[in-house]
Amino acid sequence: MATASEKASHGPLPKTQPPDDRNSTTVRPWIGYLGRAFLFIFAASTLAASLLQRYYHDAASVRSVSKTHCYASVQTLHGDQPVAQCFTVASGLFTDVTEQQQTAFDEAELKRRAEDGGAVTGHVIPGLWDGHGHLIEHGEMLTQVDLFGATTLDELRRRLREHIAEHPESGTKERWLRGMGWDQTDFGRMPTAADLDEDPALRGIYLFVDRIDGHCSLVSHAVLDLLPTPVPDVPGGEVVRDPGPGVFCDNALGMILARYPRPDDETRAAYVAAAMRHLSSVGIVGVHNAGTDPDSLRLLGRLVGGDDWTVRMYAMRECAARNTFCPADATKIEREDGLLDVRSVKLFADGALGSWGAAMLEPYTDDPTTSGFLLINETALAAITRQWAAAGFQVNIHAIGDRANRAALDAFEAALRDECGGDGSAAGLETCAHDRRFRLEHAQIIAPEDQPRLRALRVVPSIQPTHATSDMRYATARLGETRARTAAYRMRSFLDLHPVLGSDFPVEPPNPFRGMYAAVTRKSPATGRGGGADDDDGWHAEEALTLEQALWGFTGAPARGAFLEGKAGQIREGAYADWVVLDEPLGGDGFDVESLRSLRVRETWVAGRRVYRREDD
Repeated sequence: MATASEKASHGPLPKTQPPDDRNSTTVRPWIGYLGRAFLFIFAASTLAASLLQRYYHDAASVRSVSKTHCYASVQTLHGDQPVAQCFTVASGLFTDVTEQQQTAFDEAELKRRAEDGGAVTGHVIPGLWDGHGHLIEHGEMLTQVDLFGATTLDELRRRLREHIAEHPESGTKERWLRGMGWDQTDFGRMPTAADLDEDPALRGIYLFVDRIDGHCSLVSHAVLDLLPTPVPDVPGGEVVRDPGPGVFCDNALGMILARYPRPDDETRAAYVAAAMRHLSSVGIVGVHNAGTDPDSLRLLGRLVGGDDWTVRMYAMRECAARNTFCPADATKIEREDGLLDVRSVKLFADGALGSWGAAMLEPYTDDPTTSGFLLINETALAAITRQWAAAGFQVNIHAIGDRANRAALDAFEAALRDECGGDGSAAGLETCAHDRRFRLEHAQIIAPEDQPRLRALRVVPSIQPTHATSDMRYATARLGETRARTAAYRMRSFLDLHPVLGSDFPVEPPNPFRGMYAAVTRKSPATGRGGGADDDDGWHAEEALTLEQALWGFTGAPARGAFLEGKAGQIREGAYADWVVLDEPLGGDGFDVESLRSLRVRETWVAGRRVYRREDD
């Protein structure tokens, strides 16, 4: 029997086919109804497909519509065309850059000019990148208690007490009070859980607040009561016991994190949105996320592309168990729109200088009983580096002290000899290393004899200029004058390695203009003062950069450090259409470097979409 579709296609059955009298009153009407129903469904589906196709065509057309933007000046940072006035954007990319103002404008540009009083106003630079930050943690700190600048224990207690008064849900067993920013340097000693109990409003709360560098945390007695008694020592970490319990550093924090009630996805998604809004407000269009565990990457993968996603992310993977190789998670992500890219991994060699956790070759000058410690021994670090390199990943190692940096360089060299093959000559390694671009995250203290190795292996230093100006108040005491002068916080010395600049937010504020100020003056952007005998002198100013070099450190250098040359950090044909609008040109004759401390972004654009516009006072 012919199907209903065949009837619709070929007409009535042939007359030679004998009728079936038995079903003449039931089968034929049923077939007719089925045929008409199928015709209706077929027609409806055809119309729907046509409308859907038209919708997607129209949507694609909208995305690909060219829009021309003109400004008073445009710094392209592209050598073939360093200055411009107009550029055209389509499908999220720059498609044309012109030096002269065009005579014909599209509707969007005419509207923008009308809003600006009919004039071509604003001065443009490429979108800025932070080469080392922690996005979710930054969003969390924006909503938790801020302890930065609390110079006394009384001030610390006051801020905690006021936060609890405003957020009574904080400090419960289900929702611990979190915060960041305390520094024992200001207190003269490490804080303790007993210090918190001196304030009746803080007794019995669950509190977990980080030191300024994030490598040590202070917890309350309620949290201590969750731990075994006695609290054990931990390799690669420190349980501070003098003057009393309460502070845990580096690997010892694992005991706390194992009991910490991690916020749910909804809460963490809000952290992402809050962090991105803040980054957009200071001109950041992209961030190298320095450590992204599988659970966080799953969340970010779900959020990417949504309306709240305003910052590109080059994410460094981190296994659920730190400093390991997790083959199940050794997968790369490279989105066509460039909003999320995963092809690197983050490992940790040591802790931080401020808490004496940086691994040093010689004892600390201000505490000869310790040289800090490695979070993982040299042999294991080399083995894990080789595994990740064999999986095709860029390996980025957190290294502060000179021993940690040497261990990282040893690991990189071992991995390069595995991957590069050949005769293992210096020239062969250098060529191969250029393609791998292994990175030292922080690269704070590198022994003079290891600095030539850094160049030979073409390792990329990832440097945070404000770390030098924040640490200068105690760095010389920790290191001694010789190490501070010859090994610490180098920038100009490493220019040939294209250092990537960033902030390490939330450890430091993410404002890249303040980072530029620190790089150019070697002074604190918060105070405008240096660390020399004369406050007008920058701390080891011989390592300062020019403004042009500092700007490149937040644009073209992080693009190169993320394998995005020609795609990010410049305004040029084919690059991502990301830019920042300022009120005045950045640099040039008469530019006052001090203005970087208070500079405010006017607009931030990502993929041709405005994601931030300043509301003027």
